[in-house]
Amino acid sequence: MIGKLKGVVDTLEEDHVILDVHGVGYLVHCSGRTLSALPRAGEAAALFIETHVREDQIRLFGFSSAAERDWFRLLQGIQGIGTKTALAVLSTLSASELTQAIALGDKATVARAPGVGPRVATRIITELKDKMPGFSASEPLVAQLGGAIAPEQGGAAADAVSALVNLGYGVPQANAAIAAALRGAGDAAKTEALIRLGLKELAK
Repeated sequence: MIGKLKGVVDTLEEDHVILDVHGVGYLVHCSGRTLSALPRAGEAAALFIETHVREDQIRLFGFSSAAERDWFRLLQGIQGIGTKTALAVLSTLSASELTQAIALGDKATVARAPGVGPRVATRIITELKDKMPGFSASEPLVAQLGGAIAPEQGGAAADAVSALVNLGYGVPQANAAIAAALRGAGDAAKTEALIRLGLKELAK
């Protein structure tokens, strides 16, 4: 199986690239985001590859990062989502944006992808939310969204989450609210400010 290709961009099309690897042209289907990040024809490029083998064909799907490839795999594990829809989601949202949207339960953001309505967006969020930890290490905010804020960790964010939980909110809701508050107030925000902003998020 092919896991990665390094070569020279031969041809860029709307939904794929032909990558010349030592004289062999590989046709690789990509998300719009990955295609837009590729260099011009004649320049070197590298893609992480997901290989699909069927009786009548072999298809290669290329991604600019391993995280994007992993999301592609996860998305296809959801009933009713094939390669076309998975690529549409990744064309619309980066791996980081998708991670945050799922962690926050933001259906509207996920549904921005062509072919993904509210029902499919809900399914994506519901089925993939528990798989978030594998994507959280590279981004502190995402780690918080994924449930990594805990009272024993200390800090204003953890204290704010603890306060909301003590007020009767569930841990996931408190985590999401304080994570959203952090986005607006910044990491230097004090506990009181985060609690106030978190309550506003919960009231929306």
